[in-house]
Amino acid sequence: MCGDDLLGRIVGYPAVLGGKPVIRGTRVSVDLVLELPAHGMAPEDIVEDYKVAVDDVRAVLLYAARALRSGKN
Repeated sequence: MCGDDLLGRIVGYPAVLGGKPVIRGTRVSVDLVLELPAHGMAPEDIVEDYKVAVDDVRAVLLYAARALRSGKN
């Protein structure tokens, strides 16, 4: 899956978590997924526990990398 397809998995709507970026179709925020590994959670466990796809986790990482690169942090 290419970067643009992955990024389509990340959305933000004012009515969902105050517009925070989330994985499309969920209330799982980008910042939550980024923080979980710091607490010892493996990507496979994120997928299982939060009922998201591996590509959703990849999309979160790409979204964060691009945000940091563009200075939107």
